[in-house]
Amino acid sequence: MPGPMGRRGRGVAEKPDNFGASMKKLMVFAKKYVPVIIIALVLGVAGTICQIIGPNVLKDMTNTITQGLPAIVNGKPILRSIDMGQIERYGWTLIILYLAYALFSYAQSWLMANVTQRTAQMLRGAISEKMNRLPLKYFDTHSNGDVMSRITNDVDAIGQTLGQSLGSLITSLTLFVGALVMMFANNVTMTLCAVGVTIIGLILMMIVMKSSQKYFVRQQVALGDVNGHVEEMYSGHTVVKAFNGEFASIRRFERYNDALYESGWKSQFFSGLMMPMMNFVGNLGYVAVCVVGAALTIDGKIEFGVIVAFMLYIRFFTQPLSQFAQAFQNLQRCAAGSERVFAFLEEPELSDESKKQPLLGEKAPVKGAVSFEHVQFGYDPGKQIIHDFSVNVNPGEKIAIVGPTGAGKTTMVNLLMRFYEINGGKISIDGIDTKSVPRWNVHDQFSMVLQDTWVFNGTVKENIRYSKREVTDEQIVAACKAVGLDHYVRSLPLGYDTVLDENTSLSQGQRQLLTIARAMVQNAPILILDEATSSVDTRTEELIQTAMDNLTVGRTSFVIAHRLSTIRDADKILVMRSGDIVESGTHEELLAKNGFYADIYNSQFALDGEAESRSRMMA
Repeated sequence: MPGPMGRRGRGVAEKPDNFGASMKKLMVFAKKYVPVIIIALVLGVAGTICQIIGPNVLKDMTNTITQGLPAIVNGKPILRSIDMGQIERYGWTLIILYLAYALFSYAQSWLMANVTQRTAQMLRGAISEKMNRLPLKYFDTHSNGDVMSRITNDVDAIGQTLGQSLGSLITSLTLFVGALVMMFANNVTMTLCAVGVTIIGLILMMIVMKSSQKYFVRQQVALGDVNGHVEEMYSGHTVVKAFNGEFASIRRFERYNDALYESGWKSQFFSGLMMPMMNFVGNLGYVAVCVVGAALTIDGKIEFGVIVAFMLYIRFFTQPLSQFAQAFQNLQRCAAGSERVFAFLEEPELSDESKKQPLLGEKAPVKGAVSFEHVQFGYDPGKQIIHDFSVNVNPGEKIAIVGPTGAGKTTMVNLLMRFYEINGGKISIDGIDTKSVPRWNVHDQFSMVLQDTWVFNGTVKENIRYSKREVTDEQIVAACKAVGLDHYVRSLPLGYDTVLDENTSLSQGQRQLLTIARAMVQNAPILILDEATSSVDTRTEELIQTAMDNLTVGRTSFVIAHRLSTIRDADKILVMRSGDIVESGTHEELLAKNGFYADIYNSQFALDGEAESRSRMMA
């Protein structure tokens, strides 16, 4: 259920929409391991059968001992002799049975652990490969946390529960049925008594479980509220303090905490009753077996060894009952994880391009001529964003794309790089339709600097060289000098070999400089700058702008910018509104038209002037 600020409480037990279909897909995916799974389950059954036979042998051993004990006949003791040879044979039989049970169980556990972890490994690999084949629009509608959850939580759920639950379910079922068969084979009356007692115990357990379920639901909801509130208050503690919201926050936390305490102790109390009740059922079964068995022994209907065997069979009979519930719950969790994973793996993929030839740069280096011809595009069917976009860009030109938020600026760049497929029209590079070549061949022609910086856990060199192994250390240093990052990097403990992680403090501006240096060493013929200087101060912006001017020489560049002062020197400015080009030309030509661009520029210039005046007054 939704929390007070958009949170959701954790579910009590995730269940699949279609248990059978989910498990079938998992078995098909791991079909090469199915023979191994069958062998493992057969070994588990064989081991359980050895365990079941044991009490019957123990019964015969007990009867042999009883028959050899001294007896009183007509008031006179009669000595007997215990057949130690037979006892020894029974002893060795028991040792062999229990040793076989241990070996079979070990083999089953080892095989199932291997299979389930191999399956989890294959699933993670399949998800990783799938991510590279998904269109970008999938990630527009699914959060990163959702995708990560499928790779980690869902796959872990499959790996941890499949082997245990399958093996446990089969062995428990074998133990339950085997114990019941052996009990009936030994004595029907005692078996009916034991089953009757067990049924009474199960009814009591079901009553307790039904009563406790609602408290477990409340506990999980309350836990979700507590965790969500703590996370919100921790991440927004500055705002909480600024608005004096501490007392309201504490009161809300105490309310959630009290609800968690109330549901928590009740759920734990009922949960704690389960084991004593299971023991009670088992002990009650022992009492029934002893009483009924004693009466039958006195009447001479059974031997004493039957009672001994029944004491063990009662445990074998009641033990699987709790294991059934646990195994089925684990299978439910496994099926739910499988359902989510296979839903991801079955998402529509990008079209297969294995037969397309990499024509760009194959015979001669790409010059960078770009052509948009009547391009149409919409993220959703029937909802066009780009209506009729056409423009020709010559090699080496600097093209600025400006316009209000939602005008389609970033969308045009995404279409140029084939992150999305156009609905109509044509996009060409050096006269070659980008649809006629593989996507990777298109991506190779671009260097890109985005507003959102991305720095991974690795050295400075590795971050800048990213995926381009041929880039030399000298080129990396030259790029860092060009963007003004060299001095900072050399101040780090290991210089360019310093690992960038959470312990290395990089400002937003420095992160942006690093990504710009990364774009420099790519040495691609076409450059895309999407708000590349939006996260840096004015002085750093000037430094970056100078470096960018050098970088764009000889390259076709597309610059998306809200700060119009950074694109005055562009060879052509495309002004977009509602998915169409409404104006185009140089900075001076567009100002002379006194149109939409002039309105944007003048309003921005006025705001910048007011900000500068306020700064001077404060100084």
